[in-house]
Amino acid sequence: MTRLLLPLLLAVGVSAPAGGQAPAQSPDSNLLSIQRIYGTREFAAETFGPSRWVDNGAGYTTVEPSPDGKGQDLVRYDAERGRREVVVPAARMVPPGADGPLQIEEYAWSPDQSRLLLFTNSRPVWRLNTRGDYWLLDRAGGRLRKLGGADAKPSSLMFAKFSPDGTRIGYVRENNLYVEDLTTGVVTALTTDGSRTMINGTFDWVYEEELMNYYADGWRWSPDGRAIAFWQLNADRVRDFVLVNNTDSIYSFTIPVQYPKAGEDNSAARIGVVSATGGPTRWLAIPGDERNHYLARMEWAETSREVVVQRLNRLQNTLELLLGDAQTGAIRTILIERDSAWVDVVDGLRWVKGGRQFTWVSERSGWRHVYLVSRDGRSVRPVTKGQFDVEEVTGVDDAGGWLYYTASPEDPSQRYLFRARLDGKGVPQRVSPAMPGTHGYDFAPDLKHALHTYSRFDTPPRVEVVRLPEHRTVRTLVDNAGLRARLARLRNGGHAFFDIPLSDGTRLPAWMMRPPGFDSSRTYPLLMYVYGGPGRQTVLDAWLGVPHYLFHWYLAQQGYLVASVENRGAGALLGRAWRKTIYRRMGVLEAEDQANAARALGRRSYVDSTRIGIWGWSYGGFESLNAIFRFPEVFRAAVAVSPVTHWAFYDNVYTERYNGLPSENREGYNAGSPLTHVGGFTGQLLLAHGSGDDNVHYQNTEALVNALISADKPFQMMEYPNRTHGMREGGARRHLFGTIARFLAERLPAGATRAPGAAALH
Repeated sequence: MTRLLLPLLLAVGVSAPAGGQAPAQSPDSNLLSIQRIYGTREFAAETFGPSRWVDNGAGYTTVEPSPDGKGQDLVRYDAERGRREVVVPAARMVPPGADGPLQIEEYAWSPDQSRLLLFTNSRPVWRLNTRGDYWLLDRAGGRLRKLGGADAKPSSLMFAKFSPDGTRIGYVRENNLYVEDLTTGVVTALTTDGSRTMINGTFDWVYEEELMNYYADGWRWSPDGRAIAFWQLNADRVRDFVLVNNTDSIYSFTIPVQYPKAGEDNSAARIGVVSATGGPTRWLAIPGDERNHYLARMEWAETSREVVVQRLNRLQNTLELLLGDAQTGAIRTILIERDSAWVDVVDGLRWVKGGRQFTWVSERSGWRHVYLVSRDGRSVRPVTKGQFDVEEVTGVDDAGGWLYYTASPEDPSQRYLFRARLDGKGVPQRVSPAMPGTHGYDFAPDLKHALHTYSRFDTPPRVEVVRLPEHRTVRTLVDNAGLRARLARLRNGGHAFFDIPLSDGTRLPAWMMRPPGFDSSRTYPLLMYVYGGPGRQTVLDAWLGVPHYLFHWYLAQQGYLVASVENRGAGALLGRAWRKTIYRRMGVLEAEDQANAARALGRRSYVDSTRIGIWGWSYGGFESLNAIFRFPEVFRAAVAVSPVTHWAFYDNVYTERYNGLPSENREGYNAGSPLTHVGGFTGQLLLAHGSGDDNVHYQNTEALVNALISADKPFQMMEYPNRTHGMREGGARRHLFGTIARFLAERLPAGATRAPGAAALH
């Protein structure tokens, strides 16, 4: 029988929040509570999907609850007219002998839509649920059968995909590649050497987390369906980081995770091409040490003759674009990107002009822009230009000569859709309406329609079908009117976006939420929320919902000013120099920016500069620790959730990209480590970490605890047994945010006081 244990609260030197409960709440329905936010779905936003464009964009399919409440129907809508048709009712998705229909997690259509592939019963491999069961439905005969062959274990298949002609399905099972013939049911093994350390068609922990952006699908059908290109990783020299589970059994047991720390050995990576009917693998002759470069992207190069590969060196400051011959394995380099800091991989590579050219994203001008490159790499022409960053390439209209992309040239907190001529001529056109906020798009293949998702900082998402390029709304799919109405009933002091100028002329983007009934003649405590690391921004005019926005709203109702400031190094659309100024010194400049921002805000008449706190999660926890340790005269309290405390403890791909090799930058690693600055700590600190965190290991917090003990510094701590980095398991989030709320109430008291010299209000 599984033993369930409550999280253990540890306190060192001070009393701890009892049970992690939030301050007592009024029953007033106009007020938020931790229970309402994290213990119910009262404020959950309605979403749309999963959806798929079909018939080249003439329609789309989605999943909807069946009328009898038993399972889900697959429904098709006409994109323009909205005509609805149930194409696969839930009743047709009941496996033999089952009590009810399959629970659809994902699905895919064969090219002619005669067959339907269903993904269900998923389980995690690393941090994502990428393995599960796949079922095939033949729409004509109504037959539903499970893929994988008679010897397949439950929830063991990964990344199943139809062949281009729809007659076969390929998938990964237990680190080997297979192809299953849909007519005969014959399963052909394309690789047979798969093991825990020999990984075919998928990835080890660090490739999935840091290079694939969570898309851990490691294989590709050729356009003609005759071959498959795939990654193979040999992880035999990657050391295991061992997680210890003390609570799910009366005897503890260990969970080994392949995890290369900074400076340690990687998997040896190579790419092969194999016939879809089986046979020997042709390995691409990519030069260099397979353990000291990264094969970060791979796709077929428009035809079935060549694959295109993006290779990064170990330091990730050189990116080579390679073309590999699928028949001979010969490699040629067609483009090289270099940077004195790091180079980002390119996700906006699209082939145009019959494969003679492709789009490329580069920061070579100092800003992230799109270029059109000839297949041989000799011609590189800018498509977008100017002092702004392109966020993402969203579509290419090859026939019409247009590039669609998202950007925000005037304000990095916004996101709009633009289009520019592929020849680089003329002035780009803003396609999104002039509505401040964040606009996101899922384009139909013919680019005549898109699913448009729009939200603001305080406005839940609205999803609609729009006609392009005029951006006319055809119909609204998700409105979230009910959620907006519930939010409108809550007491709200409002918010504002603004910039904070620094003495050197830098302007830091920021937002601030105010308490209801805000009175500028009184002073309030200030809590700053920080992430601040590469690739992510917090000062974004978009709905962030339950995880943080509503918690900050709750704190504002308690009497706090809540703010977030984008420091240099964060992933804002403010140019290469902004993002890369932290190179080899992670944690140094970011903390200085946060402290200078806090000082600037503290000079406002309504901010109590003696009651300023900071909190963050992951990189934000790392920043919160550096802020309070290095600037104790500024910050009175800090909350660090799942923090990195020294970059030697983190994975090599991420860490070395931004901080270099530890053997070559020991001073930089130490200068940015909270462990180095523990001696300066004089305030109030709450640490929280899951012992089952396979991303930022609990080791980080334990090292900090040792340093705090050695320095005789009092602090509070909450360990969450076996919880992972996101702490979503077993009610941990509700408990965590209750603990944070109680800590703040005790150590950074809320409420307004009269500002010095202010007249009493009557």
